[in-house]
Amino acid sequence: MDLVSAELPARTLVVAIDPGKAKHRVLLADGERGLIGEPLSLSTLREGIERLCELIESQAAPETVVAIEATGSLHLPWVTELERRLPGSTRLFAPSETQAARTQLGSRRFKDDDRDCAALVSLARQGRGRPVQGGTLEALLDAVRHRRRLIAARTVARQHLHHQLNTLCPGLSAPAGHGRSLGLETPTGRAVLACAVDFAGRAPGPRSLIARAQAGSRAPRRSSGLSAGVAAWRRQPTPRCGPSDWVATSSAGEPWKQMFSPLKPRSRCC
Repeated sequence: MDLVSAELPARTLVVAIDPGKAKHRVLLADGERGLIGEPLSLSTLREGIERLCELIESQAAPETVVAIEATGSLHLPWVTELERRLPGSTRLFAPSETQAARTQLGSRRFKDDDRDCAALVSLARQGRGRPVQGGTLEALLDAVRHRRRLIAARTVARQHLHHQLNTLCPGLSAPAGHGRSLGLETPTGRAVLACAVDFAGRAPGPRSLIARAQAGSRAPRRSSGLSAGVAAWRRQPTPRCGPSDWVATSSAGEPWKQMFSPLKPRSRCC
């Protein structure tokens, strides 16, 4: 879009459309008569667009510009049909542009369909708006938007998983050797998640840990070190009353930390 847009001629008919789920709000205006008739609510189905085309033909304007707000996918059916019937006449506006135009008109805090249509008319009269692009570009833009939504959903899910791991065992969401946080997509992260699922979200007891260590391929060497760690953990004066005491806080608790160490991923527990 050019920095300086050409203003539309006064006789150009501007059709402002604020899309909705069941009905679209439509307003017709030009530079000579101002508002033409009253704003209408037309159905989003075929009879609605047929009625709109009849209104446009009845004005017999030399040129028509359709200004429509790009709201998700609500505007796409009408944009496609209007481009087929009136090629090159449709202009798209982002919701942020409509809000800025309402601010200029002094109604930023008061939002309704008629004010949005008035803002669209003001923008269209200034020559603003972007033309409808080809189907390939729109498909690429939809793919990019869908990818951004997937990334946002994955970020929220990862934060919830880190919170649950940290609740189960403080420090487990960022163990030593894994940087600022444990990569849940890595083999070590998947093993930790599988271990947390196996524990059913509860901190395991010493007997359960010893039994799991003895079931591994290197059970004798592993279980002896783990048994010593459990014995040292039992001798600690700190009361063992919750998940926060799962990992020993002294040097005697190293076997507990080794269970989630990235250097020894062969344990069946993790």
